[in-house]
Amino acid sequence: MEKILEVNDLHISFFTFSGEVQAIRGVDFHLLKGETLAIVGESGSGKSVTSKAIMRLLPESNSKIKNGEILFEGKDLTKLSDKEMQKIRGQDISMIFQDPMTSLNPTMKIGKQIIEPIVKHQKLSKSAAKRKALDLLNLVGIPNPEIRFNQYPHQFSGGMRQRVVIAIALACNPKILIADEPTTALDVTIQAQILELMKDLQKKIETSIIFITHDLGVVANVADRVAVMYGGKLVEIGTVDEVFYNPQHPYTWGLISSMPTLDTKEEELYAIPGTPPNLLYPPKGDAFAPRNEYAMKIDLEEPPPMFQVSPTHYAATWLLHSDAPKVEPPAEVKRRQIEFQAGGGK
Repeated sequence: MEKILEVNDLHISFFTFSGEVQAIRGVDFHLLKGETLAIVGESGSGKSVTSKAIMRLLPESNSKIKNGEILFEGKDLTKLSDKEMQKIRGQDISMIFQDPMTSLNPTMKIGKQIIEPIVKHQKLSKSAAKRKALDLLNLVGIPNPEIRFNQYPHQFSGGMRQRVVIAIALACNPKILIADEPTTALDVTIQAQILELMKDLQKKIETSIIFITHDLGVVANVADRVAVMYGGKLVEIGTVDEVFYNPQHPYTWGLISSMPTLDTKEEELYAIPGTPPNLLYPPKGDAFAPRNEYAMKIDLEEPPPMFQVSPTHYAATWLLHSDAPKVEPPAEVKRRQIEFQAGGGK
């Protein structure tokens, strides 16, 4: 499959009163046409910063892309002017933000907010744009679109507002849709509906999706591949089955072990000890080493390279080095591996 987006050796810093925060430290990944790539990790791991860098939405006053390239259809987005980026935003690459209430203008009718990008990017007449807006409201599952078209955001529930935000993001048939924690502000039932909607929409409009979340459980149903981020770096990337049922990085082990199941008792739920690193002072070795019960001396001294596990699966852990001791993953990870193999997984 053809790559539509490539991020190569991306380094991003924020300049604060305390000093330089090295938020992204050499991130590499690609997105294929028509696939959904989920980027997961704890708060502060660099997921949203990476997505905003792709859209060039980072504040110019205190942030800087220090190194690397973001190639969209072969064009380096980091080299484009603001005017050139305005043509790409909304038309070629769209974004769904976390909180629909802050994404929508409370003083404008919903219909006008959907029509705006259609008129700007697709140069349609207002009547043609209105027809398309009504079609989009239908597409994202909003009943009575003709009535809803003339209503304001406060007249919609949280789930319906998020559907409107998705309609706006899809208005110009973007080639890439970035969904930044699109279900975090919603309750569990509405969350499931929005995830189902996104799966359904991808089949219909054949867009590529980057799905950002801190919840590994969410991505199992929506993603083709999963990238795990920690401390401003990618620590593991592979297909959903590879990352869920054959994870290699101790951080991924921790994330999977901390996912509750229907059988989990409250006192049994695992929590990764410690806190993420302070990126004002990035660690010399593996950023996860202080929280890693399997850490070796080399983890404190040198950052591990990406080791290849399979043609599609890579992980940055010294445990994959040929000289490393053999370590058994935690019980919950082993249980999932056994279940997967018993079910015919490879």
